[in-house]
Amino acid sequence: MNLIIVESPTKARTLSKFLGKEFSVLATMGHIKDLPKSKLGVEVEKKFAPSYVEIKKKGDIVTDIRKEAKLAGGVYIATDPDREGEAIAFHVEEVLADDHLKKSVEVARITFHEITKEAVEEAIAHPRKVDGNLVSAQVARRILDRLVGYKLSPLLWKKVRRGLSAGRVQTVAVRLIVEKEREIEAFKAVEYWDINCLVKGKEGKAKDSPFLVYLTKIDEKKAEVGNGQEAKEVVAHLEKASYQVAEVNKKEVIKSPSAPFTTSTLTQAAARIYFWSSKKTMNIAQRLYEEGLITYHRTDSTNIAISALDKARGYIKEKYGDKYLPDRARMFKTKSKLAQEAHEAIRPTNVASSFIISNHKYETEAKILYDLIWKRFLASQMTESTYDETKVVVEAKHDSKSFTLVATGLVMKFDGWRILFNKKESEEAVLPEVEKGDTLDLEKVNSEQKFTQPPARFTEASLIKTLEKLGIGRPSTYAPIISTIQMRNYVEKKEGKFFSTTVGVAVNDFLLPNFPGIFEYSFTADMEGKFDEIADGKIKREIVLEKFWNPFEKKLVDVEKNSKRVKIEVEKLGKKCPDCKEGELVIRLGRFGKFISCSRFPDCKHTEKYVEKINMKCPDCKKGDVIVKKSGKGRRFFGCSRYPDCKWASWKKPQKEGEENKKPDA
Repeated sequence: MNLIIVESPTKARTLSKFLGKEFSVLATMGHIKDLPKSKLGVEVEKKFAPSYVEIKKKGDIVTDIRKEAKLAGGVYIATDPDREGEAIAFHVEEVLADDHLKKSVEVARITFHEITKEAVEEAIAHPRKVDGNLVSAQVARRILDRLVGYKLSPLLWKKVRRGLSAGRVQTVAVRLIVEKEREIEAFKAVEYWDINCLVKGKEGKAKDSPFLVYLTKIDEKKAEVGNGQEAKEVVAHLEKASYQVAEVNKKEVIKSPSAPFTTSTLTQAAARIYFWSSKKTMNIAQRLYEEGLITYHRTDSTNIAISALDKARGYIKEKYGDKYLPDRARMFKTKSKLAQEAHEAIRPTNVASSFIISNHKYETEAKILYDLIWKRFLASQMTESTYDETKVVVEAKHDSKSFTLVATGLVMKFDGWRILFNKKESEEAVLPEVEKGDTLDLEKVNSEQKFTQPPARFTEASLIKTLEKLGIGRPSTYAPIISTIQMRNYVEKKEGKFFSTTVGVAVNDFLLPNFPGIFEYSFTADMEGKFDEIADGKIKREIVLEKFWNPFEKKLVDVEKNSKRVKIEVEKLGKKCPDCKEGELVIRLGRFGKFISCSRFPDCKHTEKYVEKINMKCPDCKKGDVIVKKSGKGRRFFGCSRYPDCKWASWKKPQKEGEENKKPDA
């Protein structure tokens, strides 16, 4: 009997289905060793040696591993194919070495990027040793994060507020959101007017369909209509102008499919389409991987195995026919500079197999995510979609004034990879057949006042995209980063958008000026590169850590001695404290969210529960107020203040009467 050791029970069950009776499979349930919680756990003076200890709640698991290993003919450590997995494998090997098992039992490391019979058998046939360089890279990251967190958190307690903590990468993510907040605050809206005309041809049925043309130029200069008076003058000219087609440009547009998903693009797509958090997406993807349905979901590579390409092309040919199959397989260039090319993109392990998952609790959402991955992968190997794009340029003239107006339209000629999707761009705009020199009749001039909009707040999708673009974080860290900054109440998410909190701003404004080097975008990105160099065996981890630690240690002493304490701003409610009658009620932000307290805290201990209202009566009972609540998983929703007497609730913010048909700003 041979023993295979993996991380999760689901992965263990999937392997057991096809490995046969000659193998037993055990799960570590994640890491079995970590740095101690009660102390630094890093001997700085001894080349930053970590003092790992067995995690207490994993005692029974470690005992089972030792027991099963003693009975096994061979032990295969099959933890995930990344640095975290390699570190777990190293610690499992250490546990077995403590029992002197390595001398009597063959212990080998195996990896696979998909949990299929073929992939696992191939891995077993080619075992290797634990990669010390990969382990060292993971340890370097863990030590660096421990040094920053362990040393900066007490400083924040002293200089900002008790109970705060700092994180090397998380702080950079908070910085992005705080800086975006300040861009929005500094933004000044500028008025402009959008003007378009509804016109139609004069000749024949083929030319008499009305279509909209949009004002782009006035007297050969860019049209910039800044106020109502200017708009009124332009409209007056356009209502009396004569219209003629100046140009008709037609060209064929070929649209190639996107690359298969990476971790970043998958979490972005799920956030954009389904409004899922990155944590939720990664949890469901983890389930799909462990069930053997998709390849490993923590990856920044767009590579595809040749065998998978061949199967996909065979499926396309059989299901959709030759016209949907390119002459050769399509390859994609990985955009991430730090991508591990040996990894694959996220893809289904078998495009032709039916979706079956053993855990019905996750079945609906798992099916949704699987379909998204399946379509993206298959589409990547199909022919391009082809459109005819038409651009009609119209000239309007009146009283020596000339105006240029433009209309564009798309007509699909061949759907190609878009056959997998419902969206049909051909329905967006189809222009009537007109020719250069045709005169047109004006039916109506439309003008609408608009205002320039401030920069868009970060969503999960745009934040992950920005982090990846800056080279900050890796596939395994995007979801934890976003979860952590919300859990610490440094930012909050409202209707899918991130807002910085007063605590987040205070921490940001203390750390950035006092530790500018550590929380610079370039430093954080460069450090990811250093971890990769350690993983490749190009540099020793102690050199990287020492280069960071020496100036950081000196800076810590200087900041603690010379920096000023930060006072966190609070929102005043304009009411006297009912207890002391002296202080004023204010909104504070604690470990578990917002609460109301006396401004004289800690001299006055008065506190109240904070209830966020949206100044609207319940649309159901008409008596209670609509208030913002949080589900058990921390997701915001709207409910009636009269609950449980009124059970109205909604995930979406309700609209007041008259807002339903209100046109959103551009």
